[in-house]
Amino acid sequence: MSTLIKNGNIITATDNYVADIFIEGEIITAIGKNLNVKADKEIDAAGKLVFPGGIDPHVHLDMPFMGTYSSDNYETGTRAALYGGTTMVIDFILQKQGNSLHDALKEWQSRSDNNCVGDYSFHMAVTDFNDDTKKEIKVFIEQEGITSFKTFMAYKGALMIDDRQMIGLMEEVKKHGGLINVHATNGDMIDYLTQKHRGEGKLSPLYHYLSQPEITEAEASERFVDMASYTGCPGYIVHLTCEGALNAVRNATKRNQKMFVETCIQYLLLDASLYEQNFEGAKWVMSPPLREKKDQQTLWAGINQGLVQVVATDHCPFKWEQKLMGKDDFSKIPNGHPAIENRMELLFSEGVVKNKITLNKYVEVACTNPAKIFGMFPRKGTIAVGSDADIVIFDPNEKHTLSATTHHMNVDYSGYEGWEVTGKVKTVLLRGTVAIENNECYIKKGFGKFIKRNKVDNKI
Repeated sequence: MSTLIKNGNIITATDNYVADIFIEGEIITAIGKNLNVKADKEIDAAGKLVFPGGIDPHVHLDMPFMGTYSSDNYETGTRAALYGGTTMVIDFILQKQGNSLHDALKEWQSRSDNNCVGDYSFHMAVTDFNDDTKKEIKVFIEQEGITSFKTFMAYKGALMIDDRQMIGLMEEVKKHGGLINVHATNGDMIDYLTQKHRGEGKLSPLYHYLSQPEITEAEASERFVDMASYTGCPGYIVHLTCEGALNAVRNATKRNQKMFVETCIQYLLLDASLYEQNFEGAKWVMSPPLREKKDQQTLWAGINQGLVQVVATDHCPFKWEQKLMGKDDFSKIPNGHPAIENRMELLFSEGVVKNKITLNKYVEVACTNPAKIFGMFPRKGTIAVGSDADIVIFDPNEKHTLSATTHHMNVDYSGYEGWEVTGKVKTVLLRGTVAIENNECYIKKGFGKFIKRNKVDNKI
């Protein structure tokens, strides 16, 4: 089937112009003014913005955590992402200690295969790096198309690895052209503070925040940056939240080191005062926690300075009933926050409309940089001849209110309840097929493809 999108204001990471887009099958085959072509379907995008489908490289769907599972599965999560203009997600496989990476891959595939509505890929989280695991790295990069490996410097006793394992993994990943993602917080210090607060009977959600002060993230970020510098391995800090951690990256640039940085939409918009709402604050219990308003200013500046390349979500929703597991102890609250559907509209409304970032920067951090860093560009992340026709048609002026009563995420509250945003996703195409239009989803689970990724480009 062919589709012609007419008269849209096309926005990429570098361009801003009005033209037509002609799509044949899954691919963009022509872009130009007043294209003289016959198409099976025409879409008039006059007065609308047209940009590439969003890529969220940090989500957790159907993930086992703290005795339960995140409440969005691969069907509901990728569908909600499409409603919000995100056509591709990258989820995290978690290796069980003592098991192989391939055992973990099979477990995650059993939940994801034939269940995704939108396109997807995986990062491989390594929690037990040993001689056997080491042999699997090359296979994952060269055969499975999984080129990024996550490590945790926190979650002691479950996911955390030590610096010895980190260095060994970095050397092996570098050798084969991969990338290390890191959850950079000091797990030993957090564990100590958590037990200290519990021992003192300080059990409200506020103490989740106070158990993870800024120094825990700043120190771990500095340590990770130094290890990456020593090994020469490309590094990517996930969900960076604060001034101290970003300063570790700033310091690295003084020795000409390149470090990729991701923040998340919640850290740009929300702050730790939400934890003072008694147990209601559990809605925003995530790790790292929300920070201070000064950190929001740092992160917006970091985006414009090119130090922060990606805005993701760390989408890991839990229903209120699941959050209540920690009603008497903050350390038992499942960590996570629903945002997969809200990221693109919030970033536009709070970033572009309020003149914090340009339209081009918006597309760069939400679409293009994730594609480049994670080995999918130019197939994904841009509007160009030969690229997948993952396209969002967006009304920049339409105002609407975010609410759990209207969102499509499988969670019974919103982290942004009552938030008025300017800018609305109107139509979404996934590989040339209309996925979302008139607030309806026209594709089924199983339409989403697993996207094999190429080796890492460390030059963006």
